[in-house]
Amino acid sequence: MEAALRLAKSAAQAGETPIGAIIVDPATDEIIASAHNSPIAGHDPTGHAEILALRAAAAKLGNYRLPGLELFVTLEPCAMCAGAISHARIGRLVYGADDAKGGAVAHGPRFFQQPTCHSRPQVSSGILAEESAALLRGFFRARRKPKNDGG
Repeated sequence: MEAALRLAKSAAQAGETPIGAIIVDPATDEIIASAHNSPIAGHDPTGHAEILALRAAAAKLGNYRLPGLELFVTLEPCAMCAGAISHARIGRLVYGADDAKGGAVAHGPRFFQQPTCHSRPQVSSGILAEESAALLRGFFRARRKPKNDGG
């Protein structure tokens, strides 16, 4: 999760929402793929950290299914990302901060609890949650601050 948090900090420095994700093979502890949010830079509304990490892992392994792998992400995934996690057959999802507004795992649609969900990862939450949440709060606080234009 610390690696995902470092990626989230990189996203913030790039002006993107600070969310980072890594995909790990638990059998070897190898990081298979990593990414941070970049919908702005990529001109891609699907450019969430989870989606980008899933794409990179699938390309690296030559398979659109990623069974048994673990996804670590700093914020509770949204519905789009939860759907992609299910389709990829990720074995375990670990996330940091809850997202009461946009999350879809413990909040909102609770995607993995729906009868139409074909593959449900094991879910763990709250790992480095305060650090992840503080990074997000600071990022958005700075963006809302009025700029002094000298005029």
